[in-house]
Amino acid sequence: MIIAVAGVAGTLGGSFLTQRASERAKRREIELLRDQEEVRESLLLRRTCYLELNRDARQFTTALNRHLHIMRERGAEETDIEALDEAKGAHRDRYSEAQMIAPDEVLARASEVNQALNTTYGQVKRLEGQVPGPGETVATAVRAQAEIWDMLRAMRTAMRHDLGVTAQE
Repeated sequence: MIIAVAGVAGTLGGSFLTQRASERAKRREIELLRDQEEVRESLLLRRTCYLELNRDARQFTTALNRHLHIMRERGAEETDIEALDEAKGAHRDRYSEAQMIAPDEVLARASEVNQALNTTYGQVKRLEGQVPGPGETVATAVRAQAEIWDMLRAMRTAMRHDLGVTAQE
């Protein structure tokens, strides 16, 4: 009788242990799949943010260039001012988003671009209002705006590296 009870207990215990091991394996598999999905979602979120930040920073830079040309040729009109301000606003929104998503290396490059864009924008607005700061001329604003392109390239390189598109230099 004892042997029969031990046999039944062993069979039931073995089934129970096998079932527990199977449940643990399934839980680990689900956690692994969940982790992989989170990595994919994070990558997609960063890629979308970087795409929009790069686009809007380039458009703001181009809008500054266009505005400087208009100021030299004929003077800025209300529609020109609105176009520049819209580009600035779009960039501000994207940069704010990047501040919450981008890792430090990318954010450092984006911050450089943001500061340069805002500094140049301020200079352009002072020139537009005919109250330039010391040493500010349309020529200095044009040079400042042109220098932003190199910063944009560095920002884009950092973004591409973070996304795994290119190796770090």
